[in-house]
Amino acid sequence: MSHRMPRLTSYGREVLVRRVLVEGWRPVVAAEAMGVSRATAYKWLRRYRDEGWRGLEDRSSRPLRSPRRRALSEEERILELRRRRKLGPHRLGAVLGIPRSTCYAVLRRRQVHRLDWIDRPTGEVIRRYERATPGELIHIDVKKLGRIPEGGGHRVRGRSTEERRSRTLGGGMGYDYVHAAIDDHSRLAYAEIHADERGDTCAQFLRSATAFFANHGIRVQRVMTDNAINYVRAHALQAALLEAGARHVRIAPYHPQTNGKVERFNRTLLEEWAYVRPYSGNRERLDLLSRWLHSYNYHRSHTALQGLPPIDRVNNLSGNYS
Repeated sequence: MSHRMPRLTSYGREVLVRRVLVEGWRPVVAAEAMGVSRATAYKWLRRYRDEGWRGLEDRSSRPLRSPRRRALSEEERILELRRRRKLGPHRLGAVLGIPRSTCYAVLRRRQVHRLDWIDRPTGEVIRRYERATPGELIHIDVKKLGRIPEGGGHRVRGRSTEERRSRTLGGGMGYDYVHAAIDDHSRLAYAEIHADERGDTCAQFLRSATAFFANHGIRVQRVMTDNAINYVRAHALQAALLEAGARHVRIAPYHPQTNGKVERFNRTLLEEWAYVRPYSGNRERLDLLSRWLHSYNYHRSHTALQGLPPIDRVNNLSGNYS
């Protein structure tokens, strides 16, 4: 490949060759007219004589041989330490006695130079995927969230000995359960607050979620969950899946990253809604959820969608450009 601002494009090289071989220009004159050196003009003429018009195309600048490149066994040592200890090029170089620049070159060549491409628990390269159209796959999960007492929690009132003793003796406020669903392709999301995460409640949420997606022109085809009992053994949930005409997809055991889109949505939900500011009570936080979801779906930019909100991808595929 050529660099970003080449003096001669492939078309310019053809012009130079035609001027010399067809129109009879001297190579020196053609080079001066094109703003390149004589050596450059003779290089492209030689390539044309050897390979024809194909010789004028861009080609890789990678050398045919790299005699000073590190042996494969040394590269494997760098990769093994990267996977096992998640070290960067500086520390890899110090531990292995290899120049930092060499370690970075190996990591970049093997596409493990960024830790967000690596699953930290296993050290394996993350295999990202995305379904082609909305509704092909919906991710579902539940997030347990501690309730806020009236008058605010410890962020507003501070902690006291009485509060700690009350929580120790079972006098806490309990939990809300945030049931969330997100479309794999568009990232359009839906969430509800329930008092528990039992199978009947999950089935109720699934019916509400499929209705929400249907209102946006999306028919749910598959539903992905983890292997929790409330998803796997609940007859009510299987009945809800049958009503929706959707297939149940379960992640492999101990691989929550497979359901990573809803896991990441849960993290965003906590950062931008649940813990974004101190609340005066639990009701105030619950009332804000629907407004936050609207902002997430219609206005918040999403890095996986090139800065667009999820609704833009839904509208574009549904033929609604308004």
